[in-house]
Amino acid sequence: MDTKLVVFKDKKIRRTLHNDEWWFVVEDVVLALIDSKDPKQYIQRMKQRDPELGKGWVHIVHTLSIETSGGAQRMLCANTEGIFRIIQSIPSPKAEPFKRWLAKVGYERVQEIEDPELATKRTKELYRAKGYSEAWIEKRMRGIAIRAELTDEWRQRNVKGEPEYAILTAEISKAAFGLTPGEYKKLKGLKRENLRDHMTDLELIFSMLGEAATTEIARKKDAQGFGENKVAAHKGGRIAGDARKKLEVETGAKVVTPENYLVEPQGKKLKGK
Repeated sequence: MDTKLVVFKDKKIRRTLHNDEWWFVVEDVVLALIDSKDPKQYIQRMKQRDPELGKGWVHIVHTLSIETSGGAQRMLCANTEGIFRIIQSIPSPKAEPFKRWLAKVGYERVQEIEDPELATKRTKELYRAKGYSEAWIEKRMRGIAIRAELTDEWRQRNVKGEPEYAILTAEISKAAFGLTPGEYKKLKGLKRENLRDHMTDLELIFSMLGEAATTEIARKKDAQGFGENKVAAHKGGRIAGDARKKLEVETGAKVVTPENYLVEPQGKKLKGK
């Protein structure tokens, strides 16, 4: 596990990485939002005041190991969804900004279900805010659509979700780039970040080619089940891999690169070239 601190309103909130997502110490969050100095007692009263929260408590909260000044301790933690649920039960003015944000996010989600194009627009806005170029954003959005088309195809062809999707994705990536997604992230120095958000334009293009080719092969061969779709995934990735190698021969430059956008926004990188 990886334990770090986040700060909210000058209050330190401990968190730990568990099952590839952040879990926050419940007492720290509660203490940041209330005036009481006894978060344990407040939590007990909160569960009594909100019976639904009390009934679902064991599903929301887990005991995890947290590093403290006195060494590792087992403490009650909740993931982001669980923390939001707990915050909803805190009648404190300090919690109101969280509640308003939650209401806004919920409303936007309903809008996106009614009009999926809104989700695309908001995603583009987020990438722009992070400094990505318009050309990169268009490739990234197209890649998202191609990926969704591929997973839809897998679902219709009796591929049974995760972890089979992950295995097939690794098959495509290995054939296209010589690296599995995990190896690729390690090369780029990434941990929990989305790999494709840190790819260059060319890396995105060859990712799209591998997945689009896999989709087409699966359709033409009428691949059914995990085994046949794994064969299609390898063939689709190999098509992208062969094209990548030919480009590398012509340009004398590697497509696969440790470059990522953790340190500097992509837009600034482009301006510096």
